[in-house]
Amino acid sequence: MTILDRYVLTKFLVPFAYCLLGFIAIWFIFDLADNLPDFLAGKASFGILFQYYQSQIPQIIVMSIPTGMMLALLYALTAMSRKNEIISMLGAGLSVERILAPLVIVGALLGLVTFYFNAEGAPHAEATKKQMLRDIKRGKTKDPYLSGHLFRNREDNRTWYVRRLELGNNRLWQVQIVQQDKDWNITDQYYFDRVDYDPVKKEWIFNWGKHVEYGPDGTITHSTSIWERRNNTWSETPWRISSSVMNPDYLSIYELDDYLLLNGDFPKSRLAPYLTHWHYRYALPFVCIVVVLLAAPMGIVYSRRGVLAGVMIAIGLFFSLVFVSSLFIAMGKGDKLPAAVAAWGPILAYLAIGWVLLWFRSTNRDFPTLKIPWLN
Repeated sequence: MTILDRYVLTKFLVPFAYCLLGFIAIWFIFDLADNLPDFLAGKASFGILFQYYQSQIPQIIVMSIPTGMMLALLYALTAMSRKNEIISMLGAGLSVERILAPLVIVGALLGLVTFYFNAEGAPHAEATKKQMLRDIKRGKTKDPYLSGHLFRNREDNRTWYVRRLELGNNRLWQVQIVQQDKDWNITDQYYFDRVDYDPVKKEWIFNWGKHVEYGPDGTITHSTSIWERRNNTWSETPWRISSSVMNPDYLSIYELDDYLLLNGDFPKSRLAPYLTHWHYRYALPFVCIVVVLLAAPMGIVYSRRGVLAGVMIAIGLFFSLVFVSSLFIAMGKGDKLPAAVAAWGPILAYLAIGWVLLWFRSTNRDFPTLKIPWLN
């Protein structure tokens, strides 16, 4: 790394750190002001509050990195342009691409940071926030649970009705299981007061229930009371049963993998939101590279008159990217667009725009302007 690279990085990293910490502080102040009455009413302890805000850090970082990069790049590059430092670097024989090389590398590294947090921590943050706020309002801190849940295993023709499913300890209460044959005739029904799942042995433990068998004509042929029965042949797991109603926004990459694998028999429209978010988890980190390519050409100016216009264009392009991405994701979740197109389309389109803008800047060409006849 040359002295020039260290200088350019310092010019960027200092304002970026201020932006990132500033965004986190602003979010913390607004969230605390919004939820403080609930914290006081629920008598939340310091430990609970620490756990609550700690769980939100990944989401805030993922949201703050692209915006912080945009503002820091524009500030650093326009400051160097006003002091003619960019022109001096170009006069020394360096190209625009060489000047921006350390910033592109940092953008790639920040993209990896974004991927790390967006893979699991950020998706879980919003679900954790809602659950913890609900528990604090009730004055409770119980594990999350589902109640009155119905799950259909289409591959094995088995239907589960669960009165209460405790996600934290793999326990189900008051469970009814209906087994059907390939012709949709009911062959068996199970009723249990409590069902546990051992994730190590991948084994179901059924307690305090009854097994009812049916004949071909639908009549009961046999009924057996059960104190305890174990089964390691069924493919269901508590997570699979609960995931059928989980919001794809709150699932990590690994959970989306499991959902798409285990529920591949669902209709295409049902899987569209999950497949779209699976692609988006991988596409989002590339926004950091897109930000560098959009901000750098607009931040490097050769006259003071063009500084404000370049900054406004860069910010406008960035927020248009946010809007278009949100629109495409919504269309992908609604099965109006293929999932890959919904997630990757805006990223690739703005990546191409950034490359074109960088080419114009590196060849010292004027950016194309929109000419409206009746205004000229």
